[in-house]
Order: sequence, then structure tokens, then C-alpha cells
Amino acid sequence: MTTIDPSLYLNNQSTKRVPSPDLGKDEFLKILMTQLQNQDPTNPMKDQEFVSQMASFSSLEQMMNMTNSIDNLVQNQTVSPILKNSHMIGKEVSYQAYDEETGEKLDIETSNVTAVSQHEGWAVLELENGEKIYADSITQVSDPDASSGSGTDGEDITGPAPEGSE
Repeated sequence: MTTIDPSLYLNNQSTKRVPSPDLGKDEFLKILMTQLQNQDPTNPMKDQEFVSQMASFSSLEQMMNMTNSIDNLVQNQTVSPILKNSHMIGKEVSYQAYDEETGEKLDIETSNVTAVSQHEGWAVLELENGEKIYADSITQVSDPDASSGSGTDGEDITGPAPEGSE
């Protein structure tokens, strides 16, 4: 009499499945192929159903491509604060100075930017006078080489700001 190998019993098979939370192209094609292989031969899948499922597959693939493109775009748009503020090197900046011990406001100070660094995701400007200030604490930026008090067209800009401008 022939015997059955005990390792082939169903109760010896691994019952653990690790489901995937993602349904991608490969899984969709496997489902479609399984459906085609196991369809009733007397009542096969209609052409419209097959075309509909293929259209769903095509839409899924396009959405996945679009998601990847958007992810790449977001990653490319995320620029380091150092790069965003590197144009400030050599510029003259004015900022509100504070007393380190009391936190009391002092006069507005002006100095040239010598370097840009980063601290906890924020741009820090290093100045000629030895100070380090956050880029968002600047109140005015000017080019030390350009003549002060004039706009780009040479007009005097020391008067009041035009209506609606900041």
C-alpha cells in the first residue's frame, strides 16, 4: 500500500498570510489573470467587462505615475534654507537688536552678511559684526555698492510709500 507524505497534509501547511496594504499593477494583473483562468467556460466574461477592467487598470497605472511625478515635484521644490538665502551674502541688512540678558529692544543695527548657515531648519545669517541672526528678523536689505536712497531708476524713494504698497 502507498502512503501519503505527512508534509503534504493541509494542517501542516503554513496558514500565515501577510497581506499587503497596497494594490499595485502586479496585484491587479494577477487578479485579472486569475479571473480569466477560472471563468465559467459556458458563460465567459463579456468583452465589455474585460475592456472595463483594462480601463480601470490603465487608470490605476496613470494615477500611480502621477503620484510619483507629484512626489518628485514636491521633493524638488523643497529647497534648503541656505540655498534660499545664499543671495544675501554681501548684502547689507538692518535688524532689531536685543539685549541678551534682559531681552530689551535696542537700536536698529546694520551689518553686511558674510555667510549663511542653518539651525533647526531656519536660515541663520552670519554678519561682519560677529552677530548671527535669523533671516526672518531682517527689517531691510540693501546693496552696499549701490547708492543709498534711490530706486532702480534713480528716483528718490525717501518719501511716503505709494497707496497700496508695503
